[in-house]
Parts: sequence; C-alpha cells; structure tokens
Amino acid sequence: MKNKNTTLVLISLIVALGGFLMGFDASVISGVNKFITIEFELSDIELGWAVASLTLSSTLAMFVAGPLSDRYGRKRMLTLAAILYAVSAIGSALAPSFIILVIARMIGGIGVGFSLILAPMYIAELAPARMRGRLVSFNQLNIVIGISVAFFTNYLILQLGKSDAAWAQNLKLDDYNWRWMLGLEALPAILYFLGLSFVPQSPRWLMMKGKFDQAMAIMRRAGGKDDEIQKQMADVKNSLQSSGGEASRNYLDLLKPALKLVLVIGIVIGALQQLTGINSVFFYAPMIFEQSGAGEDASFTQAILVGLINLVFTVVAILFIDRLGRKPLLVTGVAGIVLCMGLLSYQFGQATYSLTDSSFEAFAEVPEGEKEPKIKAEYTAAMLEFKDQTFDNDVDFKNALKAKIGKEEFKKIESIVITQAIKNLDANLVLLAVLGFVAFFAVSIGPVMWVLFSELFPNYIRGIAISFVGFINSGVSFSVQLVFPWELNTLGNAMTFLIYGAICAVGLIFIVLVVPETKGKSLEELEAMLVKKD
Repeated sequence: MKNKNTTLVLISLIVALGGFLMGFDASVISGVNKFITIEFELSDIELGWAVASLTLSSTLAMFVAGPLSDRYGRKRMLTLAAILYAVSAIGSALAPSFIILVIARMIGGIGVGFSLILAPMYIAELAPARMRGRLVSFNQLNIVIGISVAFFTNYLILQLGKSDAAWAQNLKLDDYNWRWMLGLEALPAILYFLGLSFVPQSPRWLMMKGKFDQAMAIMRRAGGKDDEIQKQMADVKNSLQSSGGEASRNYLDLLKPALKLVLVIGIVIGALQQLTGINSVFFYAPMIFEQSGAGEDASFTQAILVGLINLVFTVVAILFIDRLGRKPLLVTGVAGIVLCMGLLSYQFGQATYSLTDSSFEAFAEVPEGEKEPKIKAEYTAAMLEFKDQTFDNDVDFKNALKAKIGKEEFKKIESIVITQAIKNLDANLVLLAVLGFVAFFAVSIGPVMWVLFSELFPNYIRGIAISFVGFINSGVSFSVQLVFPWELNTLGNAMTFLIYGAICAVGLIFIVLVVPETKGKSLEELEAMLVKKD
C-alpha cells in the first residue's frame, strides 16, 4: 500500500507541476513591470494590460477547459497546456514590442486556464477521499513554489546583471534582464511536457466514456482496494444514470435548481479569492514595497519573503486541510486577511510626503560605478519647488510631481523619490501586514478554494461547473490586476487596501453562514449531500 501511495503522490505532483508554471508565469511579471514600462513607455492601463493579459486569456480558456477535457481527456489538454507555456516563455522573452509581449503572455494564459482547472480536477478524480484534500492542495503548493521561484530568479537576474562576471556580461543579463526573467519558464514547461507522458488518464473520465476496465486498472495502480474501487465505480454509474448520462452535460444544466447551492458557493468563493487582492500583492509586490519607502533592491528582497511565506503556509494548509477541515481554515484565514488589510490601509493613511534637504542630498548622490547622479539635475531642480512642503497623501504628492516634471519622467524616478519623501509610516509594519496577509491567504482560501471546486459538483457536470466557477475566478482576477496600478495612482494606497478589507469582511460572513464542511466524504457522498434531486 505504501508503494501505491507513493505512486499516487508522484502522479499528483507531476500533474500539479502545471500549478508551478502558472505561479511562475503569473508572478514573474512583478519583476518585469518597471523595465517594460520604461522600455515600451507604457501608461498605467497599458501596464495593467501587460500584467492582466495572461489572466484575460486564461479566463476564456477556463470557460472551455472543462468541456474540452470531457471530450478529449484531462491528460491530453494538460499536455497542450505544457506546450503553450513553452511557446509563451520564448515569445515573451523575444518580444520586440508591447503588442507582441501581450500576445505571447496571452498564449501562456491559455495554458494557465487549462492547467488551473484540469490539474485539481484530475487529482480529485484519482485520489481517495482520505487523501483528496492534501493531494488536490499540491496544485496550490506548486503555484506558490512557482511564485517563490519567480521572485527569487527575478532578484538573482537583477543582481547578476550588476555583477562583473564575464558570463553574466556575455549573456547580457543587465541589458536584457526582463527578457531573461520571462524566458526561464521554458525549462519547467519542457519538463512538464515530458512528465505528463508518465501520467494515466483520469479514471472517472474513463468511466464516463464507458471504459470501466481501464479505470479499474488505474485506480488499483493508485492504491485503491478492490472493494473500495467496486463501490466507487457503482456510485459513479448511479450518478451518471440519475443525471441522464454524458449527453445531458452542457452549461444550461448549471441553471438547474438542484445545483443552486453548490453553484452559489462556487461563484462566491471563486470571486472572493481574487477580491482579497492577492494577485495585486503577487504581481505588483516590488511596487507595493517601493510605495512604503523601500528602494529597488530592498523591494525585490521583500518580494522574495512574500514567496517564502506563501510557500510555508501553503504547506501548513496541506498538513491540516484533511484534519481540521476546509471551513475552519477558511474562517480563520479570511478573518486574518481582514485584519491585515485594515493595518495596511491605516499605515498608508497615516503617511505624509515631503522633500527635505536630506532628500535632495540623496538625489545628488552618484552610485558606485556610475557617472550620473541618481536623479538628473534638471529633475532635482524642478522638484525644489516642493522643498519642505508636506502632502497628506500619496496621490496629491505624486500628481504634483508628475505635473511638474512629466508623467513618464516621474515613473523613472518614482521609487527613489518615494523612498526619500515618505514620513510617518512604519515600513516594518507594512512588511508585516503584507506577509501576514499572504500567510492567512495561503493557509485558507488559496488552496481551499481549489479543493472545494473539485468536491462541490457532481460527476456529470464537474468539468463544465469547474470551468464556469474558474471563469468567474479568473475574470475577477483579470479585473483586479488591470485596475490595480490605476487604483494606486487614483485612489491611493490607503483606500485601495481598505476596499479589499471590506470585501473580505462580507465574504467572511458568507463563509460562516453558507459554506459546508466537505472533508472525509467521497465525491458521490458529497453529491448526495449537497445536490438536491430534481
């Protein structure tokens, strides 16, 4: 049995490697933002598009991932996702223009949409109830590992580009830093493609196709006992017969009264996961830390901490999700998110901004190895008008400087200026609040959402239903990513984080009152419990 469990874990890890690619692909852009903004002279909305374009195409891909996997199989669509990841990485790294970069990221987004929906679905259909929560959470674990690796490789490339190492200079890590950041993804994408060749088809998908003997062989290989397998196969047959069989599956079935409860839960939890603001933190982490007064190098270092905390607490969630259950983790985690967002909003709300003599002395410093000061003399001269003038919020301060020296010019020096101007803000508390937010997310709604998605819906509609709620999740994610730069520059840091906190407070009430506990039950038992018979 131990060897069979090892096989099951290994298969789950290979399938969940799609989560690693999704995490890497999504968060690597956080280190790229500043450089592509300058190189392609992007506006706030164009930067939002560079980040959110991946999520837009993944949203559309999610809508068709379930139906396509029902027709062609989970494995085949995951293999296609691996190919798309590799094409996207290479295309993004070589992109000669903003438009080509967006197109390349959108190709990767299709891979994200397929793998994000199908990996947890596949694992849930293979895993026994006693291990399902942990194994499905492997997908989220791989997502956060991908996020952590992206933060680390971004920082590593940035530092190597500044080094005197001959090989680094030959590879032009400094001149092409953001291209190397994006291109590295091709390596794990190729590994994913090769690994999937060792993965069997989903046994429940095979049963839906009437291939019961093949399904039984795979379930035995995955560690199932014959009596358990026979019971599961009988339950699946009854589920399919009672629902009218495969031919009845389409998006209109989601409107059946029997699915009302599970669909509402799926929609609300899917939207809430993104309305926490999590991808604003992951995709714009260096930008957020720069707004608290950290310099460029410090902001990238702190972004690595975000990835590590995310990883550690996702492991905690995996250890406890089948012991404590899904609901206790959700309640604790979302409550913690509300508190952390409140702290972020308060800290930025207390901040003031003023340029003093020490600020201008810092602007005039010439970095080691450079010939020019940190900020050009003409910019420094223009900002003298605001010397010793205090601004009560970041929006007024940045707008005043943009009006004086130009919007595009200010973007190039924003990090340095904010670092020298911000007052009455405890950067350590901001870091603590961000890390606390990530920890609470990682131990709760991050992994638990995907476990719930894989458990809530009956066999006959699972592919379509998960595609639909995944579509909602990704659509909300796209909107959050797209408007985040605009929010920071228009509403300000304090109001942006306050909005996220208020939404999470409403979501917490919904979780307490509506979301059921699903641990320890087979997918067919959950169907009987949550789906009313017509």
